[in-house]
Amino acid sequence: MGQPAIQVEDLAYSYGEIQAVCGISFDVAPGEVLGFLGPNGAGKSTTIKMLTGQMAPQAGTARILGMDVTSDSSEVQAQIGVCFEEKNLYLDMSAKENLDFFARLFGLKDVDTMAALRRVGLADRANDRLSSFSKGMRQRMMVARSFINSPKVLFLDEPTDGLDPVSSAAIRATIKQEAERGAAVLLTTHDMFEADELSDRVAFLNEGKIVALDTPENLKLQYGKRSVKVRTRGDGGVTEEVIALGEPDTGERLRSAVASPDLITVHSEEATLEAIFIELTGRGLVG
Repeated sequence: MGQPAIQVEDLAYSYGEIQAVCGISFDVAPGEVLGFLGPNGAGKSTTIKMLTGQMAPQAGTARILGMDVTSDSSEVQAQIGVCFEEKNLYLDMSAKENLDFFARLFGLKDVDTMAALRRVGLADRANDRLSSFSKGMRQRMMVARSFINSPKVLFLDEPTDGLDPVSSAAIRATIKQEAERGAAVLLTTHDMFEADELSDRVAFLNEGKIVALDTPENLKLQYGKRSVKVRTRGDGGVTEEVIALGEPDTGERLRSAVASPDLITVHSEEATLEAIFIELTGRGLVG
């Protein structure tokens, strides 16, 4: 097994008496998307700020591509891409000028910035100043900027926040492409559909601690109920029946339900990531 692209051990940070990150450990492999999930104040942003060199860890270690994020900061910066909620773009410059400028900051020449704009659906606005862009369009610019240097590690903080469904789908496709290219992706999001669709593994963060870390499928199997919901239509209207899997009469009940002329739908009852987080922490992912 190769070296993790992100390697965190016993990382901690406090704001006075408030411990924001409490000795967490995790890693992210090249080509893997790790969903970093938790409510506001759980420690997600503080963790990302330490990993991207904006804040120095007070305890523990963090390594990016084998380099210490504190002592090898400049080398780390050259290999990562970031998309934060704060949009530090140049509003008096055009979309293409922004990407050309950031490419030059990385010392890159002959970067196809138009291709980057096409990936986020902004090629037709390449020559327009960002001051005329909506919040969602600026968010897409942040995503385009994050991969302009073909980074080996991507930090994406709520990358689809404020986007319409079509734009969100385009950004998710871009994230998948970056992972397929080999980039390690640390993704924070409140969108559980997005986390489920994109993440190879998810880490639940609550009050500065990781309370669960596994694949979405394994978490659902561990904490979910193995059952099937059957909906039928009768004289009294639509009724629902939940059939537990693995019981002695499960097979017969399912055969009877499927054979019924009144059958409408059959759905597996699967725990959502939101429901699992609430079960583990007693609180929701938003707020």
